[in-house]
Amino acid sequence: MCAALAGTLALTACSSGGGATDDGEKKLTFMFRGGPDEKTAYETAIKKFTADTGVKVDMIVTDADQYATKLQAAVAGNKVPDVFYIEQANLQSYVSSGVLADITEEVEASGVDLDNMWEYGVDSYRFDGELQGTPDGALYGLPKDVGPFAFGYNKTMLEANGIPLPDPDKPYTLDEFVQVTKQLTKDTDGDGALDQWGTGLNVQWNLQSLVWSNGGDWVNEDRTEVTVDTPEFAEALQWFADLTNVHGVTPSASEAATLDTYQRWMAGEIAFFPVGPWDVSVYNELDFDYDLIPWPAGETGESATWIGSLGIGVSNTTKLPEDAVKLVTYLSADAAAQQTLVDAGIQVPNLVDMAEEWAAAPDAEPANRKEFLDIVQDYGRAMPAAYTYGAQWYDELWTNIQPVIDGKQTAADYLAETQPKMQSLLDESNATAEQAAAGR
Repeated sequence: MCAALAGTLALTACSSGGGATDDGEKKLTFMFRGGPDEKTAYETAIKKFTADTGVKVDMIVTDADQYATKLQAAVAGNKVPDVFYIEQANLQSYVSSGVLADITEEVEASGVDLDNMWEYGVDSYRFDGELQGTPDGALYGLPKDVGPFAFGYNKTMLEANGIPLPDPDKPYTLDEFVQVTKQLTKDTDGDGALDQWGTGLNVQWNLQSLVWSNGGDWVNEDRTEVTVDTPEFAEALQWFADLTNVHGVTPSASEAATLDTYQRWMAGEIAFFPVGPWDVSVYNELDFDYDLIPWPAGETGESATWIGSLGIGVSNTTKLPEDAVKLVTYLSADAAAQQTLVDAGIQVPNLVDMAEEWAAAPDAEPANRKEFLDIVQDYGRAMPAAYTYGAQWYDELWTNIQPVIDGKQTAADYLAETQPKMQSLLDESNATAEQAAAGR
């Protein structure tokens, strides 16, 4: 019997739920997270997989915020799905605890053209026993998707306010961005209260771009030292806080409490806001035109942002390993399956040639979909904790950051206080990773 779980890292391999049915048919279980659009797309794709292979698939779908908990419960209950979504930050713990199968040989034998898949996506699920994301590591999954976190703008608002549309190939400098957002922050109905803002960014999801483009980072190259207490990092965080406290181009805390910035963007009240591929199906139905541009650039002069990803892996104890790998390669790399998911407006194609055609389509919405590909190919990075053994060290940065965002503490002072705490947690994480590696 499987042991009870305590947190996302305490996973124990157990038998999977699939296998042959009483009448001799093969059946796999596939667990994933997503909304109605994703579920419908998978139903269509898997119907074709079953027709082609004769293997039935039971889908287990959860909301995004419930997925990790329900997967843990499945492991604890001796019902590991045959095939399931992998979050990048959990891959090493799944490998160490024997939950994930090494599918390197099966994928290589399948004929999948990995060279026609995004290198970032494939490498995200490689692990060489010490470092994740390296091109020589064993494959413990294939990408469900790559999620380039792009920057968007309300084209209708800029045109209505006489603001020249931004260059799709040249990023704003930080100073230029402030000046434009100041022009767009105003009281449009004359009641004495602001009802239109230049931007409305969330520090936890948007600081990465600013720090990286300003020459800072969270950790060193081998992920052993935290590097947030630097002038480059502090300048980026202070600039972010100053958008609200000095320049006044974002909704105040009270205004955001009434209606958050995502809702205000959707209502056409915010000029510049992030856009992920998962947003496109919803954003394309908004009452204003929007498009994508490079992220504003700091001292390096170059845009930066993060690329999210989910993987699809195989249980180490599945009773149908060959069929499970076939399902993974089908969902990740089959052109027909990819087209089904792309048509649902929930992701960028995993296949490079398909993605290039998708981005160049004359009816593309948003028009500059190529920006998504530029991020994946050129200037996107993994989130800071994507390739470490757990994310506690990274999460510590956000724990007490609010006084900085509220203008009550300087970024430099806060980072000096926080770096030692983050370093201690990263040291613990790396020690745990070493212990897990020794026990494999």
